[in-house]
Amino acid sequence: MRAGCRRSYTPGMGSALIFGLVASSPLVVGALIGVRFTLPKRVLAILLSFAAGALITALTFELFEDAYEKGGIRPAVLGLFAGAVVFTALSALLDRWAAPGSRSREVEKEQGSVKLDTDAAAEGTSPTAASTGGAAGPALLAAVTLDGVPENVALGVALSEGTGGLALLAAIFVSNLPESLVGASSMREQGMSAGRAVGLWAVCGVLLVGAVLLGAGPLAGSAPETISLPLAFAAGAVIASLADTLMPEAYEHGGPAVALSTAAGFVLSFALSLA
Repeated sequence: MRAGCRRSYTPGMGSALIFGLVASSPLVVGALIGVRFTLPKRVLAILLSFAAGALITALTFELFEDAYEKGGIRPAVLGLFAGAVVFTALSALLDRWAAPGSRSREVEKEQGSVKLDTDAAAEGTSPTAASTGGAAGPALLAAVTLDGVPENVALGVALSEGTGGLALLAAIFVSNLPESLVGASSMREQGMSAGRAVGLWAVCGVLLVGAVLLGAGPLAGSAPETISLPLAFAAGAVIASLADTLMPEAYEHGGPAVALSTAAGFVLSFALSLA
């Protein structure tokens, strides 16, 4: 536990369940909004960039620093690169799944990652419908699960260690909302029923709540070196998701103005990390 600026308390499994529900609730809320409403691209970009700023604080102070303090520099670095490599590799596979061979590399470069199709979400159209075969939404769902599981395990570990994890909770909360909103909207545009789309995101939320309970329960009391690895892995997955999806997509549709919302997300998350 980091000494100094944080309150020290060790919640029970009931508190961990509450934290997990709070962190995962935006998945359902975002899905409900995504299947019912059409939001401007700039609004989605602001949400994504704000989430990116919050995640920068979380991966630095809640994930990687804690991993370093518990296991030392070598496990922290190895875990971080492992998380980044795994996320990047699976993200590339998801891009291929969402855009099979009929889509050229030139078109892919022009349109960006089809996992986060904000054009379809904002305009009520699906420019890649012919080539994706309805896979963009499910691919984003898989990507959220991929980086969400280690993040939520790390949140549970933070709770069991008594460090609070408020910054990580805030970062997970604000990043889940735009991702589920865009993903559910893409599913809707590809012909999936609203009920099924919301149901899939709700299942993802239940899985991530379970990840929080795993971190706060079975992993509680483990050797610091053991806890260091999932923390560092989560940091690597988060930093890869920032570079691969969130930041490029936010800048593409929001322009230079997203720098301010990214800074706002960073400041809010940092302030919570001092609580």
